[in-house]
Amino acid sequence: MPTVLMTAPYMIPFLDRFKPVFAKYGVDLIVPDVEERMEENDLLHYAGQFDGAICGDDRYTARVLEACSPRLKVLSKWGTGVDSIDADACSRLNIILARTPNAFTTPVADTVLGYMLAFARRGPWMDAAMKRGEWEKIPGKALSECVLGVIGVGTIGKAVTRRAKAFGMKVLGTDIVEVDHVFVSETGIEMTDLHFLLSNSDFVSVNCDLNSTSYHLINASTLAQMKPSSVLINTARGPIVEETALVAALSSGQVGGAALDVFEHEPLPKDSPLLKMDNVMLAPHNSNSSPTAWERIHWNTIRNLLEGLGIDAKGLRDDV
Repeated sequence: MPTVLMTAPYMIPFLDRFKPVFAKYGVDLIVPDVEERMEENDLLHYAGQFDGAICGDDRYTARVLEACSPRLKVLSKWGTGVDSIDADACSRLNIILARTPNAFTTPVADTVLGYMLAFARRGPWMDAAMKRGEWEKIPGKALSECVLGVIGVGTIGKAVTRRAKAFGMKVLGTDIVEVDHVFVSETGIEMTDLHFLLSNSDFVSVNCDLNSTSYHLINASTLAQMKPSSVLINTARGPIVEETALVAALSSGQVGGAALDVFEHEPLPKDSPLLKMDNVMLAPHNSNSSPTAWERIHWNTIRNLLEGLGIDAKGLRDDV
């Protein structure tokens, strides 16, 4: 009977729903306490005890994977991003790495538009002023008066672009790979380099993967290229933005504002200067929030796990 380490924080609260499913397929579970993710030492504690894992953004480093091998056969990632997992080590050790592509395209793209509308129309700030007893008409802008820069024109970047165009925005895009010419023609997005995008955008949305080319892509040098009134939006991965440089740019007025769903260290430390900044909107890595998306990903993650363990998943859920 295979044993599975369950550390996906979005599935653990609903485990009573899934325990009968795992029992049906003859799978035992180990379920540790998880707040946001398991770090390397947390995972090493369970090395050699499990055949498969359903994980979130846990730190499956080469050291962890080597310690778990050869028993570990499959890592089934809840969601899309696998930047916390050493994919090369998985390949070397013959560990299957499975995920759900395009898991959160719709809610994440909606989140980006929500942030832009909040900053452009000044809703949260007027609400706060009213509740302080102030009747102040804070100036806003229409999105059609603004330029959006999209860093990473993949599935989510494309969805953000389509939404922005529906609001009449001019959209600039940059990517390290060539973007489909049909999409460019369809949307009118102007593909350009990072410097031009940063210096000409009112909103800059980070939608690229975290990899060796994007780590700290937004740093003191690139922040200095942005307009003083511009707003940085990051719903991708925290380490793409060098947080100390962003704090400095926000404090000095070099950048007008930021909307951050992800951070270099999660949960965000309670002493983070970002928590006291009036020109910043924060969220707890929650732009993926969507019951419909979650349901699909729950079952696809279980399917990927079973198939990775060599178990026939026929009849699991044929509608997902």
